[in-house]
Amino acid sequence: MINLKRDCEFDIEYEITAREMTMSFRIFLTGTSIADVALKMLEENNCTYQIGDPKDTPEDLVRKLKAFNPDGLIVRQGKITAAVQDAAENLRVICKHGVGVDNIDLNAATERNIPVMFTPKANFESTAEHAFALMFSLVRKIPLQDKRIRNGIFDKKGYDGLELLGKTLGIIGFGRIGKRLSELVAPFNMKVLVYHPSQREEALPDYIEKVKTPADIFPRADIISLHCPLNENTRYLINKATIATMKDGAYLVNTARGGIINEADLHGALTEGKLGGAALDAFEQEPPPADHPLFSLDNVILTTHIGGVSDNSFRNMGIGAVTNVLSVLNGESPELESLVNKAVLDG
Repeated sequence: MINLKRDCEFDIEYEITAREMTMSFRIFLTGTSIADVALKMLEENNCTYQIGDPKDTPEDLVRKLKAFNPDGLIVRQGKITAAVQDAAENLRVICKHGVGVDNIDLNAATERNIPVMFTPKANFESTAEHAFALMFSLVRKIPLQDKRIRNGIFDKKGYDGLELLGKTLGIIGFGRIGKRLSELVAPFNMKVLVYHPSQREEALPDYIEKVKTPADIFPRADIISLHCPLNENTRYLINKATIATMKDGAYLVNTARGGIINEADLHGALTEGKLGGAALDAFEQEPPPADHPLFSLDNVILTTHIGGVSDNSFRNMGIGAVTNVLSVLNGESPELESLVNKAVLDG
């Protein structure tokens, strides 16, 4: 019995029984590797694995999967198109190392009766903390101050950092990450406006107000933080028209997906002074081009899509992904909370 456990407030315990198996499952990891403890789980469960490259194109993945012929995929980077799935004749399960599955063709997987899974509890704390750190750094202009000092400028002239106390935070997407962010800002007596598409009924603290649409947030929030998936309803949710309805000088934080923001429209709003600043952990194109217009702006903070990565979350994502993949390959029913395309259960 392998029982892997961490002493952490947001601990996730994963348990899996090692078996003597007559065959070796083959697991392909797209992008970069996963935590050593998760790789050890694969080895102890008689699996062989191969690790791709972050720069793999769908064509590269097709070639590599045809050669390796995996039973399962653990996805970090890369687009898992229909052609990529077809290249692995024995493919029985796909699991995202994290939560965003917009780089996986769900329709193709469902047509092939392949469960697509993710690790919903693994990295919400890390992402919420990263969004909080970006928000704080943005309104206090910490990176700009650091840059000025390094360039020999040491004065307070023109500094106008914002206090969070009493301000209004808008959270678009009120799942685990959004909820945790709302808890992190509670000591600042902020008013928190939240939107979630499910509109589920739930008891909320007095400082949180649930609204019916994102449009109810835009004109009221001093800071807007995005925590929604990228889909047909959210693509370019932040655009010239919606930005025009926002408060003058409002701040925008995105630790979700790049395509939620029209980056050209954002650039215009930042250079014209409509928005006070933006902090982005995700981009429409990753990696973004070296000459991206946003790179030249002092009121923008950029990180390399690492909001969900921390010491704890990296371990959790790896263990969760391996656990999900092995459970399906060993003939167990997919864990419902981790299953994205539940239609495969009918198949």
